[in-house]
Amino acid sequence: MSRKPTASRPSTKPLDERELAGLRAVVTGSSSGIGRAIAVELARGGAHVLVHARASRAGAEETARAVLDFSGQCAVVFADLSTSRGCRRLIECAWRWLGGIDIWVNNAGADILTKGRWKLDFEEKLARLLDVDVRATVRLSRAVGERMRAQGLGVILNMGWDGAQSGMAGESGELFATAKAAIMGFTRSLALSLAPEVRVNCLAPGWIRTRWAETASRKWQVRVKRETPLRRWGTPEDVAKVARFLASPAAEYITGQVIGVNGGAVRF
Repeated sequence: MSRKPTASRPSTKPLDERELAGLRAVVTGSSSGIGRAIAVELARGGAHVLVHARASRAGAEETARAVLDFSGQCAVVFADLSTSRGCRRLIECAWRWLGGIDIWVNNAGADILTKGRWKLDFEEKLARLLDVDVRATVRLSRAVGERMRAQGLGVILNMGWDGAQSGMAGESGELFATAKAAIMGFTRSLALSLAPEVRVNCLAPGWIRTRWAETASRKWQVRVKRETPLRRWGTPEDVAKVARFLASPAAEYITGQVIGVNGGAVRF
C-alpha cells in the first residue's frame, strides 16, 4: 500500500546515534559561540572532549558542564594560541589527557568586532587575525596532523568563511577574507600532505547568530535575510551539526573540502 507523501518541517532533534563513541576530540576556542556548540555536539555523538579557552574560565567551565551531560570524559585547558608556546602547551596537554587525539577542531579566532575592539586600527586587527586565525591554525594543524598520521588516523577541521570566496566590501570584509581565504587554501593543501591517514576539511559559515549578530543593527538584520535563501540567521548549532558529520565515519571519503554552512547563499 502506498501513501501520499506529505510535507514536513526539518527535524530539530539531535542525532540519536553515538557514532563518535570513545573518540577523543579537541575544540579550540570552545568557551562560547560556535566552539561551544561544536564541543557539545561532538559529546552528544559520544566523543570525549577537551575544551580550550584563552582566558574565559567561566565560559570554559560552562561548556565543560554541557559536555559532561553527554560524555563521560572532559578536560579544560587554557592557552594563548597567538604564541607558538601556547600552541605547544595545548598539544602537549591534549596528548597527555587520554594518550592521543582523534578529532581536532581549529575554531579559535580573534575577536575584532565586539567589546570595543572594532575601534582598533586596521593594522592591529590584521595582526590579531593573522596571529590567531592563521598562524595558530597552521601551527596546530601541522603538529597535530603529524601525530595523527603516526597513530594511523585522525580528523582535522578548520574554520573558514563563505565570504572569503566572493568578497565583501569594507574593512571587516577585507580583514576576514585575508585570514579565512588563507585557511581555506591551507586546508586543501594539508589534506593532500596528510592523506590517506588523516582527513582535513574546512567549514565556511555564513551569517551565524553569534555575539556580534545579537547586537547588529536593523540594516544588518534585513541584509542577512535578503542574502540568505533560507531567510534566517544560521545558529552555532547549525555549524556544529556539520562538524559532527565531518568528524564521523559517515564522512570517511571526504577530505580537502570547504563546506559552506550558509543557508544557501551563493558565495562560492
